[in-house]
Amino acid sequence: MAGIAADNEVTVKNLLSALEGESNASAKYNTFAIKAEADGFRGAASLFRAAARAEQIHATNHARVILQLGGQVSIKLHEIEVGSTLDNLKAALAGEQYEIDPMYPEFIAEATAHNNTAAIRTFHGAMEAEKTHARLYAEAIALVESGAKDAWTNKPRNFYVCPVCGYTSETPDEHDRCPVCNAPWDKFEVIR
Repeated sequence: MAGIAADNEVTVKNLLSALEGESNASAKYNTFAIKAEADGFRGAASLFRAAARAEQIHATNHARVILQLGGQVSIKLHEIEVGSTLDNLKAALAGEQYEIDPMYPEFIAEATAHNNTAAIRTFHGAMEAEKTHARLYAEAIALVESGAKDAWTNKPRNFYVCPVCGYTSETPDEHDRCPVCNAPWDKFEVIR
């Protein structure tokens, strides 16, 4: 990789892999939101849109660090397979679980070994947001499987996304500041 210090080559490869994954997740979740809306799962659609926005933030952060390290930003968007809303929630949860363990921990360990604080920060922020997404997807799966008509998955719902790190919350004013990056709560984006 021309223009990249030898110590940063693996970190940049990891950043590129994360960038592609986050970019594809964002596109996939936006497509899943359309399907959920059509299926009458308006709250699940809101969750997909919020997660898509968070993934877009992660991708932007990863791209910024790639450029700082002298790399070139490039991604390949993959074909999106859309199933039922329940299947899409399960696919999203599986993707989040992969990012939480093993992907981001491995990327963080490698960046830490090379004392690359910018990469550590972007990987950590993304991983913490993915934990929230995984919890919300698991909750949504249980509600959809239960068939509960009054569940939040069926009704329009706001989610709150940190514009700095992508942390996602289902409650307004959860904290004064983002628990991941310390951004002020009043800067969070409302996604419905």
